[in-house]
Amino acid sequence: MPEPRPLPHNEYVTAVIDALTAASLEPVEFWLSGGETKGTYCYLNAVITLDPSNTFDRDDADVPAGTPWRHGLLLSWEWHTGLEDGAPEKGPLWEFAELKADGSIEYPTSLPVHGYASPAAIVEAARKVIDHSIGPGYSFNLGQPRWDGGLIGGSWERADELDAACEAWGAEEGAE
Repeated sequence: MPEPRPLPHNEYVTAVIDALTAASLEPVEFWLSGGETKGTYCYLNAVITLDPSNTFDRDDADVPAGTPWRHGLLLSWEWHTGLEDGAPEKGPLWEFAELKADGSIEYPTSLPVHGYASPAAIVEAARKVIDHSIGPGYSFNLGQPRWDGGLIGGSWERADELDAACEAWGAEEGAE
């Protein structure tokens, strides 16, 4: 049986994780995947869990009331081949959400970064989410952050290469 081919976003997500770790925001867990939704569209994603309050593994009763990020902060990156007449839109998107006790989330909110944001931009945006400079969106349909500072940082220096690899992956997956 042949080994599965590497996903096109492996190196990008590794660079983001390395930057988060170097900034003392080491992820407690992460995963990457790629797939398709019954022939409708293909997607790639990465999910990174941060533990800003160092309470991720504690029982709920052991975490003082009012502790921010008591169950962790989720950063997610998704890339979609898109739909011609509906969501999700084509291309990449970074989002964040606060984890709940059961591991679920509510109201994922777009991070104000480029879809192929530089790892440094993700670190800066994560810090702004942690300190509540960027807040979650209140409209489930819009998911726009409470933030008036514009886009944070620039794109990853290999964004064009990553975009081409994602497009090639999507074309190949869609043809299968």
